[in-house]
Amino acid sequence: MIELAGLTKHYGDTVAVDHLTFTVRPGIVTGFLGPNGAGKSTTMRMMLDLDNPTSGTVRIDGKHYRQLQDPLTYIGALLEAKAVHGGRSAANHLLCLAQSNGLPRSRVGEVLDMVGLSSVARKRAKGFSLGMSQRLGIAAALLGDPQVLLFDEPVNGLDPEGIHWIRNLMKNLAAQGRTVFVSSHLMSEMALTADHLVVIGQGRLMADTSMKDFIHQNSRSYVRMRSPEQEKLRDVLRGEGIHAVAVGDGSLEIDGVPVERLGELAAAHRLVLHELSPQHASLEEAFMRLTAGSVEYHAHDGDPVPAQAGLPPESPPQGEPQPAGWGADWQKKRS
Repeated sequence: MIELAGLTKHYGDTVAVDHLTFTVRPGIVTGFLGPNGAGKSTTMRMMLDLDNPTSGTVRIDGKHYRQLQDPLTYIGALLEAKAVHGGRSAANHLLCLAQSNGLPRSRVGEVLDMVGLSSVARKRAKGFSLGMSQRLGIAAALLGDPQVLLFDEPVNGLDPEGIHWIRNLMKNLAAQGRTVFVSSHLMSEMALTADHLVVIGQGRLMADTSMKDFIHQNSRSYVRMRSPEQEKLRDVLRGEGIHAVAVGDGSLEIDGVPVERLGELAAAHRLVLHELSPQHASLEEAFMRLTAGSVEYHAHDGDPVPAQAGLPPESPPQGEPQPAGWGADWQKKRS
């Protein structure tokens, strides 16, 4: 179990994480979502004592990470796939981790086989693709057979078979009663993997709820009906006090009425239906709706960008460093 209480991180005047309080429970896969710059990676780094919080605490099974003896036996983490000495082979990288945590040499072969890297165990990590590096990082996380697992963007670089494998792996680990906490921007995959969601925006907690409730609370659900007798269908619905909205494809959309009742009404009036289907938003749609006001980096959909919103017209003088946020202020300083 991972417990966060008032976790806060400042970088100068910037608040990266703002009083986060939530619990990651065992037995389920908990997804960690947020726009770019929301503070997800900083939060996960503080869980592992890689960054010190400005205030607040993180406890793993009741202890701070720095208090854990042989920490790989408590928590395994994949935060950066390429955080491997390129000159070491996959086997030697894992062997160093095993020996520093009092783990038997035999465990190295077990996890390499588990992640499908046995055939490249003696190859140097610098020659690995991103997908292979991800698998090696996952092997390192599993090395100590821990009860708590953290994965930051674990499907990056994986092919479809690898994505299917890591999805089932996380589900199986959770089914064994382990705590599984995973961050990803791939919404379609998160929808298939996570049971519970923690969503943050601009460092603040926005949602801490089940996948089903998150989609229900942050999206519109309705029933679509399509009939060759649309006007008669609308009259029947109107007579029952049901409001239907006609849309461009010749169908009707009805909010707040169970699909079963609508089907029974059509049948009672002998109306032919070509479609009667409940419509629910995807995780991606619900996420976009909730976090619309928390997105830090907005792209444009092909529309021309005003000159003042684009890059400045000229670069800093040759040989001078480029200051952060250079643009109009930089031009002003030069004049």
